[in-house]
Amino acid sequence: MGKAFAAWLMVAGAVAAPTTGPREAVESAVVRVIDVLQKTDASGRVPSDRRVEIKRIARELFDFDEVARRALSRHWAGRSREEQTEFVGLFTDLLERSYMNRIEAYAGERILYTAEALDGTYATVRSKVVPQRRSEILIDYKMHLRDSHWQVYDVLIDGVSFVSTYRSQFDRVIQAESYGALVERLRKRNLDTAVVDRKKL
Repeated sequence: MGKAFAAWLMVAGAVAAPTTGPREAVESAVVRVIDVLQKTDASGRVPSDRRVEIKRIARELFDFDEVARRALSRHWAGRSREEQTEFVGLFTDLLERSYMNRIEAYAGERILYTAEALDGTYATVRSKVVPQRRSEILIDYKMHLRDSHWQVYDVLIDGVSFVSTYRSQFDRVIQAESYGALVERLRKRNLDTAVVDRKKL
């Protein structure tokens, strides 16, 4: 019985072990996004499904549920399950567009991965963008292990946290107005951004 239990533990541990490390997860996703951004069809035009493919890659890399929970912070627990689900959806749309715009801006630049720090089920992947005519841009990916996959729950651009920035903005709106007002702003911002995105394609 003891040997069988030990063998089971070894198998369970092997199943739970991540197939890729945090740095590899980030680097692979960024390379795939840039490849999609630089891809053109036979006539030299941008494929119509480009943003759909980038969204798919982003949803593999980011734990949007966790990002949304951290951004809403102390206001998260008081929301109903339906409200939480709606907020995650709206915030995911906002973050996807923000991340895509960032990566699109860096697509022609050199990106270096400088360090990987592990702390149990948490990790930080440090990278930098090296533009030709501007100073370096530091990008740190904060990650955790979720369902045997390393996923991002925060991104720091030159030391400024995505989550902290949005958390401050969301808290100010909720305190000054209401949670409902914040949701309406997110709906409008996503709608306005979607219109702009369609014009770009």
